[in-house]
Amino acid sequence: MKTKRITVNAVFTAIALTIFVVEMQIPNPVPIPGVKLGLANIITIFAVFMIGNVDAGMILLLRILLGGIFCGQAMSLMYSFAGGLLCYLSMLLMKKIVTEKQMWVCSVIGAIAHNIGQILVAILVTQTPALVAYLPVLMVSGSIAGLFTGFCAQYCAGHFKQIFPKFKDNERKKK
Repeated sequence: MKTKRITVNAVFTAIALTIFVVEMQIPNPVPIPGVKLGLANIITIFAVFMIGNVDAGMILLLRILLGGIFCGQAMSLMYSFAGGLLCYLSMLLMKKIVTEKQMWVCSVIGAIAHNIGQILVAILVTQTPALVAYLPVLMVSGSIAGLFTGFCAQYCAGHFKQIFPKFKDNERKKK
């Protein structure tokens, strides 16, 4: 990897990890287990559209691993990895359909996929298929959170392009 690419990935990983750790410190206003905004996903969505698929995947994976280490929740690694992987894959598929002006759509689909991944892990871990009944609650809350994080990512992307207008074009030429 080139130095610039490593640096960009490190910066976005640090931003995502910082957002994740700060969000973990904020008491959840909704007393429903598994419901949270997932603000660190702003960086994932942004990275998928602005930096590239491979780099976005690396940023996501590092954020999940380091977030699990820093927050001391080893069990949550399984949930985060499964949810993050399905979210990432769905975003890659959606990126082929939507434009940068529709990041929020990609985010909502990603949030729903994330919740499906988490429910699947919960069913496997607990051997309780009835947990699928909890999926509609998570899908509604995930859609709302995905809408918010998607609009945040879209807003950031617009400003990023104004500040660094040739960033993405230069990256494409090098690949």
